[in-house]
Amino acid sequence: MTLSQLGAFVFVARLGSVKAAARALGVSEPAVSQSLAQLRRHLGDRLIVRSGDRMVLTEGGRRLLGIASQMVALAAEAKAAVRPGPAALRVVLDGALAEHVAGPLICLFNQRRTMDAAGGVAATAEMPLLLTSRLADIALGPQLCCAGLVSRPVLRCVQIVVGSPHGRRDHWLVGPSGTDPAGDSGRLLRLLRVPESQVRVFANQTAAWQAAAEGAGVAPAAAHLVAHQLRRGDLVAVDTPVTPQAAYWYATALEPDTRSAAAGTFLTFLTTPAATQVMRTPADGIPRARFRPPVHVSIWS
Repeated sequence: MTLSQLGAFVFVARLGSVKAAARALGVSEPAVSQSLAQLRRHLGDRLIVRSGDRMVLTEGGRRLLGIASQMVALAAEAKAAVRPGPAALRVVLDGALAEHVAGPLICLFNQRRTMDAAGGVAATAEMPLLLTSRLADIALGPQLCCAGLVSRPVLRCVQIVVGSPHGRRDHWLVGPSGTDPAGDSGRLLRLLRVPESQVRVFANQTAAWQAAAEGAGVAPAAAHLVAHQLRRGDLVAVDTPVTPQAAYWYATALEPDTRSAAAGTFLTFLTTPAATQVMRTPADGIPRARFRPPVHVSIWS
């Protein structure tokens, strides 16, 4: 029995599918399936079975889940404790923030603190498990209301809908985060009762906004992220029954007595004027003289 096998089991059980577990863990679906199969053989129990369109724990699986979750979290904590070099910080973000904010924000943090911070993309449903399993220290995106986690707003923004002045209005254009039902764009589409047949998903949010500027449809957006396009007239705000709509970006971490020191440092950093400015105008970047990208060196024997 290995930690990778226990991790595969925990993530499949918590997220409800091999596909979701593989995405959250950053591995292939066959790797998750193989680890789960090996654990089943070792313990002599199926642990988790499919019932209709959902996964259901066996009695043995229910008894194992709590223990396995603790073991996965402790393993991540142990690895972090003995890792050489500067303290590591793992930030997960929803797709839109990862695309537009993560780079300049984490770069600014790294050059101010002796840490090695890195960001990754996660769906809202995956974030609580990544945090409680200690595979991530901070989540940036929607508010997460889960036991053991604390969410606090770090930026107030306005959600709008944008399009070309003379473009079509029957297609809704979103990036990958628009498929997350708990994300800002997903909630907006649900409030407007947009049918799935009218939604087109692009490789990233920037491509969706570009297609909207070319008249292919309309797209949800945080107003401050498209401010330049609005000023140039490439995009215009499109009236809907629910926009403009107030929204917040939240930072979520474990409770203070259980979170890592790195997480506490990053939460404090997010309250600084410099961090707020980067989140409000990420397209401005940071001055080249202050850019200090992390350097990763691999030594092969």
